[in-house]
Amino acid sequence: MDDPGDFGAIAATNALNDVFAMGGSPLLALSIAAFPESLPTEMLAAIFAAADAQVRAAGGLLAGGHTIRDEEPKYGLAVVGTVHPEGLWPKSGARAGDALFITKPLGTGLTMSGYKRGDAGTQQLERAVRWMRTLNKDAADALRAFEPNAVTDVTGFGLFGHAHEMADRSGVRILLESERFPAIDGALDLARSGIRTSGDPRNRDFAGPHVELSGVSETLAALGFDPQTAGGLLISLPAERGPVLEAEFASRRLFLRRIGGVEEGTGVVVR
Repeated sequence: MDDPGDFGAIAATNALNDVFAMGGSPLLALSIAAFPESLPTEMLAAIFAAADAQVRAAGGLLAGGHTIRDEEPKYGLAVVGTVHPEGLWPKSGARAGDALFITKPLGTGLTMSGYKRGDAGTQQLERAVRWMRTLNKDAADALRAFEPNAVTDVTGFGLFGHAHEMADRSGVRILLESERFPAIDGALDLARSGIRTSGDPRNRDFAGPHVELSGVSETLAALGFDPQTAGGLLISLPAERGPVLEAEFASRRLFLRRIGGVEEGTGVVVR
């Protein structure tokens, strides 16, 4: 990430979204930073300022942190939030008969890798950055009244990895409809051309043994295994509430896509 403001904002979003994925609200964040001494102070200031702005937008405060010297720039946040015990969203509560939704398109890893290799343009990069800078706050606010059975955010393990975690911890089988997978514009073309991230093989090692790909193209499989940065919420809630949830998100002009359902059994089946 070349732009320091994007670097700081995306790192903050990625951390803050963990709190939203549990149904909580961020209260306090601490910076955890490692930077080389050669990095201009103006760049450091831009990173911290962008992170501070995201924390404030999420309803919290950035209250200091810890910085060390390192040759490779690294930045993240430790975030403390609050949630009522009865409003906590586990990833272990999915039930047979639920519908499964996602609140952001997939493909940030593919897009970033494609851009680094010169196979994706600045317009594709900007789309991915815009999604990575988008907090899950508004999606979580829209979801609270629906009391979902299970929620997690789709990040480094990719859609298939996080679906596997939800299925395994809930003791159910998750069915995913690959033709309904939303993708950032251009991400499927990059997957089709053979672009993969370094996290792709690790995600296949982690989730692959638990994911049955039934007639799914390698292009859509690559999208499912693609590691995401600051991805959307993966939501499991009773199917009869699905249409009302879709209407609520539409009324707030928020992205939402139904991508599957839940049934008795184990594992993840992708059709």
